[in-house]
Amino acid sequence: MSIIKEFRAHPATVGETYTQHGLRALVVAFRLIKAGLAALVHALVPGLFKTTASDEILKLNEEIMTKRKKAAQQ
Repeated sequence: MSIIKEFRAHPATVGETYTQHGLRALVVAFRLIKAGLAALVHALVPGLFKTTASDEILKLNEEIMTKRKKAAQQ
């Protein structure tokens, strides 16, 4: 499969356009960076951000799984 076809094919598997998928991926990336920074601070000062990273990861997982199920039904 050519790279151009792959650019279009993958986003379509989750019911998104290339642009929608790219923007969603950026949002996920920034949320993971935020979670990672919270985990880093937590590693240095255990009393801070006790569940921030894991809470964000669980929320992201739930959103991704919901999106996959919705796309599979279409």
